[in-house]
Amino acid sequence: MLGLLSFLPTTKIAYPHLLMKPAPFEYFAPDSLEAALELKAQHGDEGKPLAGGQSLIPAMNFRVAQPSLLIDLNRIDDLRYIRKQNGEVRIGAMTLQSQAEHDNLVEKHAPLLHEAIPNIAHSQIRNRGTVGGSLAHADPAAELPVVALALDARFHARNKGGERWIEAKDFFAGLFANSLQTNELLVEIAFPEMPANTGTSFMEVARRSGDYALAGLAALLTLDKEGKCAKARLVYLNVGDGPVDAVQAASSLIGKKPNAAAFQEAGQIASQKDMSPLGNLHATADYQRHLSAVLTERALTQALERAQARK
Repeated sequence: MLGLLSFLPTTKIAYPHLLMKPAPFEYFAPDSLEAALELKAQHGDEGKPLAGGQSLIPAMNFRVAQPSLLIDLNRIDDLRYIRKQNGEVRIGAMTLQSQAEHDNLVEKHAPLLHEAIPNIAHSQIRNRGTVGGSLAHADPAAELPVVALALDARFHARNKGGERWIEAKDFFAGLFANSLQTNELLVEIAFPEMPANTGTSFMEVARRSGDYALAGLAALLTLDKEGKCAKARLVYLNVGDGPVDAVQAASSLIGKKPNAAAFQEAGQIASQKDMSPLGNLHATADYQRHLSAVLTERALTQALERAQARK
């Protein structure tokens, strides 16, 4: 490699694939949450938490991210757990995605989360990626943020002096941004248990298995005693600068008998009024709207079938 580099022009921008080393940084691996919070208190934004590293390390290698200090959380075993508490599935921030993928509590009480996780990249990624790390990263094309928003999850944040809970609607703050303060760490996520008469569905379209989705959504549908729609939630990925909550489309379903016509109308409202896709190399904005409309109809149909089965 050194011999090849000696013949290259001095500019580095033309050959980003050859620049696979991060900028210099300090490294700490605390073995307790208290020690990690102390480091965050001292260093603020300059102290970047390292969870699974599946997004952070590539960003550092390409120098998109250049933190001066890494706080490796992998030695803090207290942040790895899945348990049921007060009608919620509580998941520690450092819990591996693969662990949540195969957990019986998640499958039974948070089926939407259980269905979505296998869509995250490949099994090798899920064996290192963490639930909290993915959520805090807030990638608009990621699966977990849309699930968390659709389920009205809660985020437990801690700093050296205290703690607070953040609602999912307030946690995601735009493109790769969250509402954690500079001295806070995400330590736990609480997913409400699925109520009766409720069905969910997660669907996405990708060019290849494991690729980022061109578009996708998490759908939730609750039926009343008459079989009409009492509650609906439609949250989309990769069609905005974060998870897109299609409020208008979901509202169009309330009080109606759920059927193909209602689902088609909701898909049109979501794709034309609730989202502003940016388009990308693989899909134009118009194509993302089309995919979202089609997926809406399919996901709501599946959610309806599951809601009727849960009566």
